[in-house]
Amino acid sequence: MDNNFNNETFNYSQYTPQNNYTPNGYTPKPKKAKKKYGLLTVVLCVILAAIIGGTTGAASVFVLNKMNDRLSVTDNGESTSKQNTVTNISVDESVESVIEAVALKVTPSVVGIATTAATTSFFGGSSESSGEGSGIVYSADGYIITNYHVIESAVKSSASKIEVFLNGDTEDGYQASVIGYNISNDLAVLKISAKGLTAIELGSAEDLRVGQYVAAIGNPGGLAFMGSVTYGVISGLNRVISDSSTGSEVNLIQTDAAINPGNSGGALVNTKGKLIGVNSSKIAATEYEGMGFAIPIDTVKEICDKIIANKDVPNPYIGITISEKYDAATLERLGYPAGAVVKSVMNGGPAYESGIRSGDIIVEFNGIAINNYSKLNDAVADSKVGSTVKVKIYRSGKYYVTNIIIGSNN
Repeated sequence: MDNNFNNETFNYSQYTPQNNYTPNGYTPKPKKAKKKYGLLTVVLCVILAAIIGGTTGAASVFVLNKMNDRLSVTDNGESTSKQNTVTNISVDESVESVIEAVALKVTPSVVGIATTAATTSFFGGSSESSGEGSGIVYSADGYIITNYHVIESAVKSSASKIEVFLNGDTEDGYQASVIGYNISNDLAVLKISAKGLTAIELGSAEDLRVGQYVAAIGNPGGLAFMGSVTYGVISGLNRVISDSSTGSEVNLIQTDAAINPGNSGGALVNTKGKLIGVNSSKIAATEYEGMGFAIPIDTVKEICDKIIANKDVPNPYIGITISEKYDAATLERLGYPAGAVVKSVMNGGPAYESGIRSGDIIVEFNGIAINNYSKLNDAVADSKVGSTVKVKIYRSGKYYVTNIIIGSNN
């Protein structure tokens, strides 16, 4: 269209529309008279329309289904052909029925753990402390896995008892022995004299995805609530959490499944009822809600299998206790180097014979830098009974080096 107009002004008042304008050779057709339809005709038309609509709808669904067979949603949300890797979303059952099936399968493999420990005060008085938590049947012949902090008080006490209660029985407990533990990763293995237990099925942490459904099974609040089941989703993976009590950092699974005191040591499972993590800790503060954490199954399996494999091997021992209240930050604030502060030394033990005394700070053990007591425990555990290792200590402003012959606590 030519948009270049002349400078003349168009005068609307001079224009008269021709309402009866008819192009040459064109004669308008006369209007058709409206037909009148009877009631029967209207009813038949409605029925016919319904039949045609239903057929068309069915055909549309068929076509859409065929399209969906050819197109799926990939991980990045784009459409692609089925020759590529796809993520198919399929919900065959309601969430409730899935969790119910999971609970029926897994609950027999989750146990209760009760500890009692005798403590002696500075003035010679004694008292007894108790605690309750959860555990998991790792093998049918009586190996039970749990968190180290569940049994910590019993491990540190000279007079203690650990009992394991199978699901549904809070009266008759099995006396448990401690096979071993890993403080840094908050794991421990117990053994009870029982056969034919329902061992949990192990999963894998490699194929976990954020958003997938999980269930947490344990004993929140203790044995009175044994076998409690909660469910949610995986909220995050590889969450690095610092443990203030040990100074170590661990990679954990984050979930919004409710985890409360007493759930520690219990099972985090997928919708197939396979163990994917051991519930370990929770951020407990008013501003946080639904943030639970679990140790990934791959870490659990590696550590617990190692503990069980070495159950008959003499445990390395140097005969000292370490103060847990002096972490690296506290020592630095006080003007001391980071290390493990010796709380007490057993008379006649390996450390005593090497000249180590209460108040010393162990800063290096067998060539490994020590910045907290957890590091020292791991270094001692990795030592060979009967071997001689060099230990560097800090005392009264000076560093000293001594040799320790690793003993056995068997």
